[in-house]
Amino acid sequence: MLPIYKNVDSMKKAVTQIDEDFDKLASEAASCTVCPGMSGRSAVLSRLNGSLSASVLFIAEAPGRQGADRTRKPFYGDKSGENFERFLESVGLTRNEIFITNTVLCSPRSETGANRRPLASEIGNCRGFLRRMVALLNPGVVVTLGAVALDATRALEQHEIKLRSGVGMVHEWNRRLLVPLYHPSPQVIAATRDFKQQMGDFAAVGEAIRRIEREGVGRGCE
Repeated sequence: MLPIYKNVDSMKKAVTQIDEDFDKLASEAASCTVCPGMSGRSAVLSRLNGSLSASVLFIAEAPGRQGADRTRKPFYGDKSGENFERFLESVGLTRNEIFITNTVLCSPRSETGANRRPLASEIGNCRGFLRRMVALLNPGVVVTLGAVALDATRALEQHEIKLRSGVGMVHEWNRRLLVPLYHPSPQVIAATRDFKQQMGDFAAVGEAIRRIEREGVGRGCE
């Protein structure tokens, strides 16, 4: 999220620097080959992820096989993406106003090719990219989608927030506002947190946005 600048020239210079830093970060992620289990797949991180001036950063678990890994656009091309779009619309947001990244930037697969939960080592290997992404965007609001993403924020800056007890609430974290939500996948909606509940949880995102606009809370200061 861009701060207030003294003049147009300083703003243009800052925007150019953010663009350059992001392109460097995306290039490094694309060429990363650290994780053996990700061989043959590449990081989902590009301008398709959203706006570099976004005040809201969504962090999910990992690119899905039928969604982001195929389309190269987070939460696009599968049922999770459809659900996410509906939740966004419920709080008046569009993809052009947000940025979406993942705890693990490449798509983790099982031996059969199905989606799997990322390993602790894979999460650790990608942590530097997530840390740099948060610092670069400097969002006022961070929204985590699922327990893996919430745990990843804890590794960046310690907190004691649990998904089950903290879902759909606005928390102060790392000089920002943090909103933990469940993942919008069909499996989670069917077994853990149904569509109506998740729609209600998403209202906290709108609350957090209004709060930073009203109070300046959580704007970050990197």
